[in-house]
Amino acid sequence: MQNKFATWLHRAMPKREELEANRFVAPFARRQELWRFTRRSVPRGVAVGLLVGIFALIPGIQIIGAALMCVPCRGNIPIAAAMTFLSNPLTTPMILAASIFLGNKLGFHADLTTFYSLYEHSASLKEWAYWLLSDAAPALLIGLFIISTVAAAIGYLVSAFVWRWWIGHKVRGRRERLAVVVESAE
Repeated sequence: MQNKFATWLHRAMPKREELEANRFVAPFARRQELWRFTRRSVPRGVAVGLLVGIFALIPGIQIIGAALMCVPCRGNIPIAAAMTFLSNPLTTPMILAASIFLGNKLGFHADLTTFYSLYEHSASLKEWAYWLLSDAAPALLIGLFIISTVAAAIGYLVSAFVWRWWIGHKVRGRRERLAVVVESAE
């Protein structure tokens, strides 16, 4: 299963020539470290994707922001783009509520009942803007910043650990296969 997924991923990933042909991606296509899956670029991509994906809850801006942030951080752009999908229509209300709750615990003031009321009644963008321009914005922004930073740090550590485990697993498998070949040759 693991090899099938890796083979599919390798075939599905666009080639460098295809990336260079795209006028939007061409400036970044020559930077190989932004597209390769390495032990350093993958955890960086995970961290950047979680940071941007949770803090900037606007879908189009998340992927573009994560890709642009990967350039100076030398993170993996496809991984960062994929990690922005953690905040989706199912998780966004929970992220917002947790951010407001955290901001309130830190001394700011945002009314959670108003937030829930706006959410349940499918409030217009104008109503949301009025709510944000009240005293709720600092609580929300501080909460989002803390949650996205903690999620990025945890994501970085977990992905680095999983990467290291995965490479060790592959090396052990090669050693075992080599030992079987050597034993059968003797």
